[in-house]
Amino acid sequence: MLKKNHFIFVFVLFTSLVGYSQTNFFPSNERKLSNDSLEYFQVRTDTLFNSKQVISFLVLPKTSFNKFHFEISYNNPDLMTTSSFGESNNAAAALNGSYFDMDSIAGVCYLEVNDSVINRTRSPKLKWAKPDSVINGAVIITKENNILVQQVKPEQFYETSKEEKVVLVSGPLLLLNTQKTSLPDIKFVTNRHPRTFLCTTENDILFVAVDGRRSKAEGMNLKEAQNFLLAIGCVAAINLDGGGSTTLWIKGEGVINNPSDLTGERPVSNAFLIVK
Repeated sequence: MLKKNHFIFVFVLFTSLVGYSQTNFFPSNERKLSNDSLEYFQVRTDTLFNSKQVISFLVLPKTSFNKFHFEISYNNPDLMTTSSFGESNNAAAALNGSYFDMDSIAGVCYLEVNDSVINRTRSPKLKWAKPDSVINGAVIITKENNILVQQVKPEQFYETSKEEKVVLVSGPLLLLNTQKTSLPDIKFVTNRHPRTFLCTTENDILFVAVDGRRSKAEGMNLKEAQNFLLAIGCVAAINLDGGGSTTLWIKGEGVINNPSDLTGERPVSNAFLIVK
């Protein structure tokens, strides 16, 4: 049985999608429960933003943070699939993380774990790096096991601060304090692609995987994403590595979205984990 606040979330999601599309919103299956408190589901609509969309969600209520903890898993210098990160750490769920160099395999965005710097943000002049206007957000896992989405700070700040368990830089930042952020006018933003989002609502943490590059799933541009995430109640939201990297894995179910690479799930540099 759904908890009341999660029923409200589903209702808000339903009404927001109907508000955009008017017709043909339907969940692809019943809302499912995983590990007592994690909830996940997938929605399909053929008219959201006048397009076909397949969107997978994982919802963790903030009231259940005492049952789980958050981690970032990485495997320098090698890549691993998001599902492998999840399975090897006995996680309840996993979501692909930030950007990486597909040639040298290194992450291209700042990553700090337990006060150790794993990767630094690469100069935007170098291959596989993103412009500063894109890499403007960070996901923080605090030592109190909370998740924060915030405007990026200088690397020197994170290096000297002892408040963070994990810092992962990515972007663009999409929402902050329920306000849309300014987005650069570049194809990375304005074209539709598969997308990975992490967002916070008043009551929940959401992992969101938007399928794309398929006839039945067109993906979103980031302005559409801002409107969508705001409509479903997100207070803060950040864009993570998308495209063929977009992957949402659930223990016992496997990958619940449809990664766009023809070869299947793409190996990535790091992944967010929810561990029980």
